[in-house]
Amino acid sequence: MTIRTRFGVVATCVLAAVGLQACAKREAYLITDTKELASQHESNTSHDMLESMVTLNEDTKSLINANAVDWQISTADDGEGQLNIKFNAASANKPFLTINAESTWDFSLNDTVAVVMDIDNPSSEPVHLHVALTDVHGKKHNRNSAIPPHSSASYYSLIKGENVSLDTGMRSNPKHWDTDYTQLIWRTGSKEIDVSKIKSITFQVMGVMADKYITVRDIRAVRPTSFIQDSVKHIVDEFGQNNKIDFEGKVTSTDDLRQHFKEESVELQAQVPTDRSKFGGYLNGPKLESTGYFRTEKHDGKWALVDPEGYLFFSTGIANVRMANTSTITGFDVPDAYVKSRASTDLTPEDSMGLNRLSNAAAEHRFEASAIRANMFTSLPDYNEDLGNFYGYRRSVHTGTIDKGETYSYYMANLSRKFGDMRVDGVLDKWESHTVNRMQSWGFTSFGNWIDTRFYDNDNFPYFANGWIIGDFKTVSSGNDYWAPIPDPFDKKFVERTDATVKQIALEVKDSPWCVGVFIDNEKSWGIMGSPESQFGLIAGTMALNASDSPAKTAFVEWLKNRYENIQTLNKNWDVSFVSFDELNEGFAINFNSTEAIQDYSELLTFYAEAYFKTVADSMGKYMPNHLYMGARFADWGMTPELRRAAAKHVDVMSYNYYREGINPVFWHFLEELDMPSIIGEFHMGALDSGLFNPGLIGAHTQEIRGQMYETYMNSVIDNPYFVGAHWFQYIDSPIAGRAYDGENYNVGFVSVADIPYKPFIKSVKQVNYSLYQRRFEK
Repeated sequence: MTIRTRFGVVATCVLAAVGLQACAKREAYLITDTKELASQHESNTSHDMLESMVTLNEDTKSLINANAVDWQISTADDGEGQLNIKFNAASANKPFLTINAESTWDFSLNDTVAVVMDIDNPSSEPVHLHVALTDVHGKKHNRNSAIPPHSSASYYSLIKGENVSLDTGMRSNPKHWDTDYTQLIWRTGSKEIDVSKIKSITFQVMGVMADKYITVRDIRAVRPTSFIQDSVKHIVDEFGQNNKIDFEGKVTSTDDLRQHFKEESVELQAQVPTDRSKFGGYLNGPKLESTGYFRTEKHDGKWALVDPEGYLFFSTGIANVRMANTSTITGFDVPDAYVKSRASTDLTPEDSMGLNRLSNAAAEHRFEASAIRANMFTSLPDYNEDLGNFYGYRRSVHTGTIDKGETYSYYMANLSRKFGDMRVDGVLDKWESHTVNRMQSWGFTSFGNWIDTRFYDNDNFPYFANGWIIGDFKTVSSGNDYWAPIPDPFDKKFVERTDATVKQIALEVKDSPWCVGVFIDNEKSWGIMGSPESQFGLIAGTMALNASDSPAKTAFVEWLKNRYENIQTLNKNWDVSFVSFDELNEGFAINFNSTEAIQDYSELLTFYAEAYFKTVADSMGKYMPNHLYMGARFADWGMTPELRRAAAKHVDVMSYNYYREGINPVFWHFLEELDMPSIIGEFHMGALDSGLFNPGLIGAHTQEIRGQMYETYMNSVIDNPYFVGAHWFQYIDSPIAGRAYDGENYNVGFVSVADIPYKPFIKSVKQVNYSLYQRRFEK
């Protein structure tokens, strides 16, 4: 049976999904004039099969459940049903609406399937919309997109086909389906879900600062038929840019690079903020006690940093100002014999190292390890060429097509072209000076975390030092070890490695007053709120271990012995049946049926976290007593109330990485309870007008809107009395082919791979930074 959609696409109903019932309901749209069809469908003829997944009418209402959402089903001008959704920002941090299938949707008989939907944004604000398909097994296929203001378009998720799970080493691949529909950007979950039993589709926004509005129509499944062949071949040009399209700021020659540099150098001299002290504090504000180093103080009801001279200070800056993440995997490798192994005493993780270049002799033995990676590049220099100086090597990666291999930094190569210096050290020296000039002209007060240590000696711009505690100490799984398992803080080796890490940072900082403080570790998977199982996964992971091989388990057993006078009481509270406390030393599974047990799990998690933060704080007090301990940069998805309370006892400043649209009070209610100076360690927004395939964790439509979203986020931080700063992640766009460690290929930089600043975005940034202190301290 042939039907016509509101877009006029010819389609044939497939019994495998919602079946004949849906087709029968749309019988009024039957047409037989093929000439009429051809004229109507010239805009999109890249698929030949369609099913209506959701018929939006009165019967649909019983299939919808929502939280913090106002919604209604109405009839559009063309007679079709539409779902009008209002996400209420003040009611929940993650408002959502889910449409459930009457039973399930089945697409298993089709070789390739995409779910398409028409989405309107009637408002003047962009909507960063998450769309998730869930199967009966609970697996979620999560994608998102920035829905531009006053827009109407069709969006799709490719959920079945040979390209769905194609591993390219990039977080997002270029479009494979040749269509003018907009591809929803892959985010999290399972790329491969059970397409024979799809249960629901969910629409959600997260951490928004204002109500969001969308209208959804014509949710349908289609079979794409026209594909872009070799969609990932030769996608990277000689400058590391998108080779397939043109975009604002794209360079085509070394002369382009040098002309941009010449023009920008003049602009940077034109303006800098005039209300700043020597260390970037508020020169026009009160002068408090000066200690010669940065410190914290609550002033007029607002937490603040205080600079070494005693001026109020608010930290705005950019994190990840370094070369370590500018390299991408080339697809080539060398035999292991030519690669220096990591030492057990190393204090720097692999992804935080510089180029780590192989010798030219080693390069003579390079071989193709991944054809899909090697074919992405239109050209790579020879090792013996000047531009060959910017090859590197990664001995391990987090995710990708290969687990190690050769890398190349197009960003460093472009700096070399621009500066006319082919020496790595020469490039870095010129880049350092130019970068500091940018920071000051753009109105920032400091750098953020993860900067090149060469900035530690600049003596004219504040910074934060950083370190990682790595080594062969014991770890514990929390059940969600995204980056790595959690260190065992009860292991003596962990204490030793913590001391070694902080001691090394102290040697690098040299007791400089320009160092605000130190961040140590990042985004640990401590626990996920939502269920006791995910919140206390670290406790379950510890209890599953044998005490003979786990210092943490040994500490937990001792804690329980001190808490309970006898094993019978523990058995009753935990719903277990141990004969003696000694049996606890064996690994066992905990349950979550008892309120008393869950209370114990909460206290054990606090006990564990306090051991970790106290260990680091003790080392900071020993080796860096003049500098602030900035905490471990909690991810909003990986922290619990127990972790926050434990950290607050030992850190000087609480730190959080928060990738949302702003500081929504619904989520941040705990700040008042803690009453601690706090800082945002990471946030960002990106856009697809940059030539990259992924905007980043929060999307915008253009660089102008990206700037507007920056203003909204930063103003929400500046206006909050508990925050003392916020740092953007990151300075440079990710490589378009993905950063070497984990494939991130985001437009989240202030500058492109060609080191060209995004001027419309930076214009908004300067507006925030130049009025920073008046807004923070004069309101």
